Amino acid sequence: MNLIVISLLVLGITGLAAALLLYLTARKFKVEEDPRIDEVQEVLPGANCGGCGFAGCRALAEACVKADSLDGLLCPVGGAPVMEKIGAILGMEAAASEPKIAVVRCNGVCEARPRTSEYNGVKSCRIQHNLYVGETACPFGCLGCGDCAAACQFDALHINPQTGLPEVDEEKCVACGKCVSACPRNIIELRKKGPKGRRMVVKCVNKDKGAVARKACLNACIGCGKCQKECPFEAIVIENNVAYIDWEKCRLCRKCESVCPTGAIHAVNFPPRKPAGEAEGQKPVVEGQKSKVESTEAKAESGVQAEPKKEEAKA
Repeated sequence: MNLIVISLLVLGITGLAAALLLYLTARKFKVEEDPRIDEVQEVLPGANCGGCGFAGCRALAEACVKADSLDGLLCPVGGAPVMEKIGAILGMEAAASEPKIAVVRCNGVCEARPRTSEYNGVKSCRIQHNLYVGETACPFGCLGCGDCAAACQFDALHINPQTGLPEVDEEKCVACGKCVSACPRNIIELRKKGPKGRRMVVKCVNKDKGAVARKACLNACIGCGKCQKECPFEAIVIENNVAYIDWEKCRLCRKCESVCPTGAIHAVNFPPRKPAGEAEGQKPVVEGQKSKVESTEAKAESGVQAEPKKEEAKA
């Protein structure tokens, strides 16, 4: 009986000593944390997507609190409204930032880029990319396995079964960059949305010479340089046989689109162009008047002057 009591006393004293030691150690090495971190974290959307460049929302909150200014810090999911709330908490001014969106720089649809083989392995772009050139002859184009769609946690990317290419839902995309990291061929990039969502994009990343690129895909950029010569703002550069539009310099004049021989340059979210030959302010020719206009032009070309209209008799 005495042995049991002694054992309980020893265990109790040891437990109390260990608890006291842990308490004193915790007090001595206690890390003081700014309470504003919790306030900032509550404002953040909690997506933990990593689009801000940090491991998660908590890490971004800590960076905002420790920073001298909010320049360079941005939550892509919350955007400017969330950053303004964070600035109000920290007594800082949130830097203005233009919204971005994921852009797929490949237009190698099935009709323009026919299959040369069939892949029967694991449905993964990264695995297929590491194995061989892919199911088509283009070693730079989209593989269509959907790694980008699987990486997007906002359901903003889907593979179009008709074209075999990923399409971005602009209403859902938050420009977190997960799809950019998931693409092994680097055909997805984050670009500024542009005014009214309008932007000019070269939908090709093929670095082969023109003839080789054209043979692999009819919609490929051939690096001819016509767009670069046409651009009055020096917004287009030709590097590694492929054109690239600098969104900082581009003024959305669309001149490059009209001179591209392969249709590799795309104008996104622009209104449809007027039919060719229809100048601004000029009324279209009515079908009934078309024959008269053609006969007049024919007479003018043959040197015969059109008969003047007879003056109406005065009443």
